[in-house]
Amino acid sequence: MKLICVSAIKSVLIVIVSAIFCTYAFGEQQPEIKNRVFVLTDIEADPDDAQTLVRFLLYSNQFDVEGLVATTSVHQKGMVAPETIHQIIDAYAKVHNNLLLHEPGYPTAEYLRSVVRAGLPIYGMNGVGKNKDSEGSRLLINAIEKDDSRPLWISVWGGANTLAQALYTLQQQTSPQQLAQLISKLRVYTISDQDDSAAWIRKTFPDLFYIVSPGGYGAATWLGMNMYIEGIDNTSVSNPWIANNIQQNHGPLGQQYPDVAYGMEGDTPAWLNLIRNGLNVPEQPNFGGWGGRYEYYIPDINATDPDGFTGGVPIEQETRPIWTNATDTFLLPRRNEFGRSVSASEQHFSGYRETLWRWRDDFQNDFAARMDWTVFDYAHANHPPEPRLRHEQHLKVKSGDYFSLDARNSQDPDGDSMEFYWFNYAEAGSMPASPVAIQSAENMARVAVVAPEVSKPETLHFILRLTDRGTPALTRYKRVVVTVVPK
Repeated sequence: MKLICVSAIKSVLIVIVSAIFCTYAFGEQQPEIKNRVFVLTDIEADPDDAQTLVRFLLYSNQFDVEGLVATTSVHQKGMVAPETIHQIIDAYAKVHNNLLLHEPGYPTAEYLRSVVRAGLPIYGMNGVGKNKDSEGSRLLINAIEKDDSRPLWISVWGGANTLAQALYTLQQQTSPQQLAQLISKLRVYTISDQDDSAAWIRKTFPDLFYIVSPGGYGAATWLGMNMYIEGIDNTSVSNPWIANNIQQNHGPLGQQYPDVAYGMEGDTPAWLNLIRNGLNVPEQPNFGGWGGRYEYYIPDINATDPDGFTGGVPIEQETRPIWTNATDTFLLPRRNEFGRSVSASEQHFSGYRETLWRWRDDFQNDFAARMDWTVFDYAHANHPPEPRLRHEQHLKVKSGDYFSLDARNSQDPDGDSMEFYWFNYAEAGSMPASPVAIQSAENMARVAVVAPEVSKPETLHFILRLTDRGTPALTRYKRVVVTVVPK
């Protein structure tokens, strides 16, 4: 893949975000902070937005949901459908009390209804400009201007012109300094470019944090959500799995999950990285997580499937760095009938979609468990295990040193047996070409590692994947970042 080099920018950014991560994310006792989330959805353009909203509501206790706005897109140019959002919230209202049996913090249906709005029923940049504010863009402006130090995550499942209009209005009404301050609080994750306002946003506001796979859909990371992968078990995204685990015998919210038409939940990756699972670090897309892994650079237009399907949205050469496609090499874990219960196999896959689908069975099982929460009491449902370390999440060692990764304090709230699996997530660290092997069996609670020889400080990311043996089996993680320095 040919890239336009922005190594200086990238290096500075990595240093800054690494410092933030080490102070913010590594304390075992740090209180969990809810992410602020604002959703733009072209619901009814394709059943997948309704599917995504059903899943989103099952995790709404982990977010502060500040907007659910129905929009247009290239696939639905002349209408918006807030009534469908309300319909799904009505089903959520019927299961709200049961969800609270399993985890606290689920917002009331009344609150969620209060933040539903409509964007203009106009496509793309035709809906951006003077006197083109909508109830949706005004609500978004209120969220942007809110006196809250937390970032605002704008999760875009369709066209982005409601965001474009909000930024246009703020540009007209605030000073450059005020606008820059407001933009610094925004985090945008869009599922491809589904209207022509997205490219305008990135060019007009070059400092805006923006995650996207621009260009044709064939070059999109988010396809790892639902595509068939040759050589692996794809059961968890199959129609029978969806019917048995989500739609049928799972109450009123499950009944709102429509059949797959073009692809299952193509929009869900736009917020999966916000779930608190021990792996996700939303502020650092290069660390990887359930929504995929992304790096900060200017992609060459020729690498973005410029002749592929976009629905008619023009493809332009990016003029600024964005968070976009990154490549992982994923060694498929192997469960063994005898001997070591789980180990790394020799079967490997490389690509940008791999950064997402490598976690797919885990997040699908998590979805199924939460759907169970809508109909079962606590004793008859499964809940995720709790990985706990016997050391800090940030370690410093010297080249050649032995060190241990120890999660023997881990627990499961249901008393289930647990499966441990440790691995080096090489691409998330500073030595992506040199994965570091676990020196002992990877499936022990406590494992040994030998620090590699380095000539300058390097970072290594080790991931504990802890899976219970409940039904469905649920997974949580611990990420340990090891800084290796020369002797």
